[in-house]
Amino acid sequence: MVIGHFGVAMAAKRIAPRTSLALLFFAAEFLDLIWPIFLLLGLEHVRVVPGITKVQPFDFYDYPYSHSLTMAVRWALAVGLVYFLGRRYLRGAWVLAALVLSHWVLDFIVHRPDLPLWPAGSKVGLGLWNSWAASISVEALLFGVGIWLYLSATRPRDGIGAWAIWSLVALLSLGWLAALFGPTPSDTHQLAIGALAMWITVPWAAWADSHRKPAEILA
Repeated sequence: MVIGHFGVAMAAKRIAPRTSLALLFFAAEFLDLIWPIFLLLGLEHVRVVPGITKVQPFDFYDYPYSHSLTMAVRWALAVGLVYFLGRRYLRGAWVLAALVLSHWVLDFIVHRPDLPLWPAGSKVGLGLWNSWAASISVEALLFGVGIWLYLSATRPRDGIGAWAIWSLVALLSLGWLAALFGPTPSDTHQLAIGALAMWITVPWAAWADSHRKPAEILA
């Protein structure tokens, strides 16, 4: 899953209004943010196999540290704990931890059985990527609902706040379309370098969110 993760992160602003959208994005995409780093370090591996699914041409045959379930739980606890120690906002800490884990759950829905339950363990996946219409519909729905919930939970602080969020939405949408319809990477190194571009969404979200304020503050 790609853009659906961002939709879940935007929806989470309604639950943790004091947590920056940048950190919500960081948590929801954490597994994919560290994955290309592990690829470049040679700790994980992937093959480009056109046609392996109808949506994505990648064989994720070895990514135990970023995408196994047991490691996702550990990453989730680590992100939540670090945030809590820094901000002392318990609600935000639990939301960030849940977002990290939600990434694995959403990937489980769309991936073929390539997600390990633990490093070197059994692999699972429901394979929604084998249906173009279904996978695109689910992602678009999650993204659309997430935008709506974010907008209903925040208000612009100034003129920039009225349009900056839409520049972020446009960036995410263009990135998703490029992933769907753009040329297939020629090798895994090119794939990893391209995947690192996802990091730009974090400071962009910080900028857009800084020009908005919560519609109401929850405990």
